Amino acid sequence: MPQTFSKFIPIAAPIPTTCVDYVHPWTDSCLQAICGLYLYCMLESLRIYGTVYMVTLLMKGKIPRKEDLRKTICGIVQSTAFLSGTGFGYSLFLCSLRRVLGNFNILTVSAIPAFLSSVFSILIERPSRRTMLCLYVSNVATETLWNMARARHLVRDIRYGDAAIYSASIAMLLYYFKKGYHKSSEHSDAMYRVIRFVVGPYEEYGSSDRSQEASRAFYRQVQNSPNDSSQSGSGTSTSTSTASGTSPWRSRKHKNSVLDLVNQMLRAYKRLIYKIKCCDRHSTCPHPFSCLYYVMQGAGKMFSVGLGLQVFLKLILNSKRILSSPANLKQVLFKKQTLNLAVFLGAFSGIFRGTMCTLRNLTGKDRASHAIPAGILAGIAYLRYPDTTVALYVMWKAAQISYNLGIEKGLLPKVPGFVEFLYCFSTAILFHAAILEPTNLRPSYWKFLHSISGGRIACMSRQPLEVWGLNTTESLKKVLEQTKTVPVVYF
Repeated sequence: MPQTFSKFIPIAAPIPTTCVDYVHPWTDSCLQAICGLYLYCMLESLRIYGTVYMVTLLMKGKIPRKEDLRKTICGIVQSTAFLSGTGFGYSLFLCSLRRVLGNFNILTVSAIPAFLSSVFSILIERPSRRTMLCLYVSNVATETLWNMARARHLVRDIRYGDAAIYSASIAMLLYYFKKGYHKSSEHSDAMYRVIRFVVGPYEEYGSSDRSQEASRAFYRQVQNSPNDSSQSGSGTSTSTSTASGTSPWRSRKHKNSVLDLVNQMLRAYKRLIYKIKCCDRHSTCPHPFSCLYYVMQGAGKMFSVGLGLQVFLKLILNSKRILSSPANLKQVLFKKQTLNLAVFLGAFSGIFRGTMCTLRNLTGKDRASHAIPAGILAGIAYLRYPDTTVALYVMWKAAQISYNLGIEKGLLPKVPGFVEFLYCFSTAILFHAAILEPTNLRPSYWKFLHSISGGRIACMSRQPLEVWGLNTTESLKKVLEQTKTVPVVYF
């Protein structure tokens, strides 16, 4: 589509249209349009946040107390007021600015009303949630800006560019994790818990005592049963079963040949694991057992987690299809794509651990700086499960944590309200793209705007905006076809 502005209409020139023709062509009343959008946003926001907060409450795994219920209800009400306030303010400022200025221009058709509505709505939301919301909209806005620049031929896609962003960002976070910056409650972040789960606790700052205790426990078990490696780690249960007059499971003769075969396979597996655990380990390595076992254990664990998650999600998302015809189960699960997440997580953990052990063996020291090359190499696994959303989220999370550390060390100034400003600016970009060039917007975000507005975002007339040469009407048609949404006002 043409990406140059009309030669006859300057970019800052006003367009001669009314809010009835552009903002709410389904009604002649500004008040009715504003109230209708607000009521629908409120109901949809209540549904969204009611589900989110209740699922969060149930995931705690305990019977909620009165205080927990009170906080949950207050959170639902507050978040609902925040999101519905954005829709209310957007419609209000669209009509109000047109009445004050007497016309629309390229900034007031969406960007400025979205920014102003976000200023008021974000102040309603809890401060603890503002950073998370800011990271999300900044993530989507970054991708949108790139798409807008690419559509204007200002930039071009770089092969493996998202993988490079992910690798550099995750390497920075791994360095902070290894350095122990997250030990301070001021800089604790949920991202560090994810990193600890993926790469293991032994790469964390100050984990040497824990690994030494695990090593001592293992070798004490080896000394107690030196003649039979298969008894390592189970001496207590064996002695207990012997004292009680029952023979241990290892020496029990099974009449069933299948059970006997399984028993022998378990014994062989246990001996193999024992031998791997007893391989070489460098003195500077913080983990117990051998480096080979450390790498294999991390890769195997994360591969299993990734495979379990992928299978679970496929079963949930295709539940109707499977229930209608159980024969579809094979088509849903037995695909190469099912292994992508598992390979990504397993390879990431294995490569990172293996690189860290190699660097410790080469340098003779366990340095936090080793996490940078190890993280970059581990980031190669991203190519197996590429996701721009994940790459941009990790990038913004690394930027946020780096900024906080810079403030703590006195290297960067603390800007009051920066998170709120970035949220409002990013939201303005997204609403601007949704109106003028929706093909550059992430499809999932378009669906969200369509849902939360009751279809009104698609019913706003794009015909008056064609003066800027962005082919806005055609762009809207393409998005409606791609996302399977319709220009119908609900409620």
